Amino acid sequence: MEARAQQLREAWRRKDREDSLGKIRLGCVVGMILVPSFAVLDFIVYDERHWPGLAWHFLLVRLACSGLIGAFMAVLLATDFGRRSYRTLGVTLVLLPGAAIAYMVFRTEGPASPYYAGLNLVLLVVGFVLRWTFRESLIAVFLVGLEYLAACWGNLWLGKAPEGFLGAFAGNLYFLGATGIIMVVGNHFFTKARYREFELAFDLNANRQALEEQKVMLERSNLELEESKRQLEAGNEKLRELDRLKSQFFANISHELRTPLTLLLAPLEMLMQRFGADPETRGVFQTMHSNGMRLLKLINDLLSLVRLESGRLEIKPEPLHVGDFIKAVASAAQQVADDKRLALETWVDPALGYILADRDKLEKVVLNLVFNALKFTPAQGRVQVRAERSGEQFVLTVADTGMGISEKNLPFIFDRFWQADGSAKRKYQGVGIGLALVKELIEAQGGQVGARSQEGQGATFTVRLPYEPAEPPPAPEPDCGPDAAHDSGTVSSEEWLSNLYRRAELFPSVAPVHQSLRPAEFSRDPARATVLVADDEPDMLRFVKSQLAEEYNVIEAIDGQQAADKALQFLPDLILVDMMMPEKDGLQVCREVRDHTATKNIPVVLLTARADDETKLACLAAGASDFMTKPFSTTEVKVRVRNLIELYTYQRRLARQNQTLETTIEQLKETELQLVQSEKMASLGTMSAGIIHEIGNPINALTSGLYALRKKSAFFAPERQGEYNEIVGELEERTRWVKDIVSRMRLYSHPDARAREQVEISDLVDSALLFTSHEWKESGARLERRLTPQQTIWANKNMLIQVLLNLLQNSLFALQQKTFPPGETPTVWIESRVEHHKSILVVRDNGAGIAPQHLDKIFDPFFTTKEIGKGMGLGLSICARMVRDFEGQITPRSEPGQFCEFTLEFPLKGMSEMTVNN
Repeated sequence: MEARAQQLREAWRRKDREDSLGKIRLGCVVGMILVPSFAVLDFIVYDERHWPGLAWHFLLVRLACSGLIGAFMAVLLATDFGRRSYRTLGVTLVLLPGAAIAYMVFRTEGPASPYYAGLNLVLLVVGFVLRWTFRESLIAVFLVGLEYLAACWGNLWLGKAPEGFLGAFAGNLYFLGATGIIMVVGNHFFTKARYREFELAFDLNANRQALEEQKVMLERSNLELEESKRQLEAGNEKLRELDRLKSQFFANISHELRTPLTLLLAPLEMLMQRFGADPETRGVFQTMHSNGMRLLKLINDLLSLVRLESGRLEIKPEPLHVGDFIKAVASAAQQVADDKRLALETWVDPALGYILADRDKLEKVVLNLVFNALKFTPAQGRVQVRAERSGEQFVLTVADTGMGISEKNLPFIFDRFWQADGSAKRKYQGVGIGLALVKELIEAQGGQVGARSQEGQGATFTVRLPYEPAEPPPAPEPDCGPDAAHDSGTVSSEEWLSNLYRRAELFPSVAPVHQSLRPAEFSRDPARATVLVADDEPDMLRFVKSQLAEEYNVIEAIDGQQAADKALQFLPDLILVDMMMPEKDGLQVCREVRDHTATKNIPVVLLTARADDETKLACLAAGASDFMTKPFSTTEVKVRVRNLIELYTYQRRLARQNQTLETTIEQLKETELQLVQSEKMASLGTMSAGIIHEIGNPINALTSGLYALRKKSAFFAPERQGEYNEIVGELEERTRWVKDIVSRMRLYSHPDARAREQVEISDLVDSALLFTSHEWKESGARLERRLTPQQTIWANKNMLIQVLLNLLQNSLFALQQKTFPPGETPTVWIESRVEHHKSILVVRDNGAGIAPQHLDKIFDPFFTTKEIGKGMGLGLSICARMVRDFEGQITPRSEPGQFCEFTLEFPLKGMSEMTVNN
């Protein structure tokens, strides 16, 4: 709508400009003609006797006005400025003839002049020729009226007005106003009507254009439709031909497959009879035979579909006793029902008797429905087969108490090759032709098949066929003629093939439950490698196990969930897993194995029936070590399994050796550090003892001499005593500093082994602060104490004071090395607490901190970052040694320029319960 309104406004603006310019041109032409033409009236009204020369004067005025109008028209139409400003210039056009007529009114009788009628003509031209808008018309009326008032006022001002001019003025002004009002109102409604007319024309034109476009598009669509129709017909013809070729191909390939398969099954049955005594050999023969029968049944089903599709399936009705027929079908399926612990029930209406039906087709239908019900019904369930007559219909019902069919899947169950679960994790195998074949066979006999179900509450399939009663067939007479078989035990090849095909029809598509159950693995030969084999096909699982069991411990899994669980439980040396399995497919099993630390290095081999590049890339992306496509060679399986297990074994040995080597290297490094530290400490002790011995005696002599020198100060003049005492005091201070170093070295080399006691932390802090009181005063630092009452440390009090003194002196030194910004105060925090059965003491400052590269060296002897003469690097080393002697540990933490923190942790010994709780 907004776009349409914008287009309408733009079109109206263009239309109005062109129309207005044309009307202004017409108004100019009318003005140029009419203004001079009224000069005739000037000569008639104002003759030369009373108004000498006035008519000629007015003629000049009229000609000048006409010339100005012509010039105005040229400027308006010939210049871009005039075309852009047509509205403003158009309104000013009325001033030219109005000014000429107003001048004539001024020169004649003024308010009583008959020339006021010329102004009416001007307004009429505006109203009927120019057709301006309401606003423009109003401005034009205002300007004309203003010119008339100016002319009358000028005439009165010169005193030329005759008597009774007021009445004439009022009348003329009234008529001018009425004319103006009529002109303004008329133009207003005319403009609105014109706009509505333009809008209708615009919409009509737009609709016409839209119709034209739609017409063009429709013609184009018709052409495309015709072309698509031709292409579709050609495509349909190709599809029909392809479908015919496909059906022919299926028929040919099925026939071609049946021949070699029959030639395989016949010798196989002979071998089973002759060499099937050995259980292992018989198991291999049974696996081959059962899978051959499954393949033959699948081929027969495909052939039936092809024949139905091509219309070549022949219906052969014959008398059929319903009760015996249902009993025979139930007997064929009873073994499967017993194996799955299912109840198979049958009920036949006794009144049915014989009916006319195709035995083979009906048997195929019932077997498909019964085996399908047995497949999807869990143990302890029930499958019921009912046969009865309903009016003119024979009704066969197969009902089960199984998993049922969802409402969304129910419309598709009879479609060819359709499966409810088409993923690689589907639990029930199949190709989706059983129910489609049932539908085709029933409809070929003129019947209908339907299903009703609720998910989780079973399913019921109902077959309806025309009821055709039949007479019992005559009993066959024995053939005793010369053409009878010489040996009643011989069977012709045709009879054998017919019997084989019938046995294939009766062969169940459901694997027996006892074949799906895998025995629990309790014991394994530790000298053998272990292989986990996972496949949901019991025959395949049994075959692969038989090929690997001679060399390896084989663990079996029948679905993906079991495979993932057993991989974590048994940690096999290799996992051989099928690509398509219920619960979890092979790719998901592979990914889960790779996600667990314990199993992530185990080689995984995927077995898949797909050989395309996408499947190969998916296997490798999931983390598979290798993959094999079915069918595969047993030799290839053994070789690949052997190579992967050997590689995995070498990798594990290499990993163990690497781990042992890394552990040995770490132990060597630790031993080397211990030896270096021991040698360092031994050397340090020897050096400390020598220094103490060599320095101790001179220090004692120096102390005695300084004491004597201080006594001598009394013999000096009073004015020199101050300087003398200052020098002696400096020497004493230096001597005390040297004695302190010697005492620390003695303490380091010969730690004090005095008895320990419970040292209360608050007393410890008070003593340390007392010894450093003068240093606190000089530093100006602030101290914050947050100590737990009655908290103690089991240690030597003097040694702990020494440790705390050293930490506080280091903090005060660090505060001196930092320039604090405004608002930040040098501060030292002393905190204590009890955590996790440990007594903790923390000393923290906001000084310069310790560089990260120095943090692991600060406890080494003689390591210091202070300038020469300000420290020997023994303080923190002595502190660490003392703390270790008390079974504690000291931990530094620092951020350069921000803070430094030392945490002392001591084990709790002898503290009261109250103290611990506090």
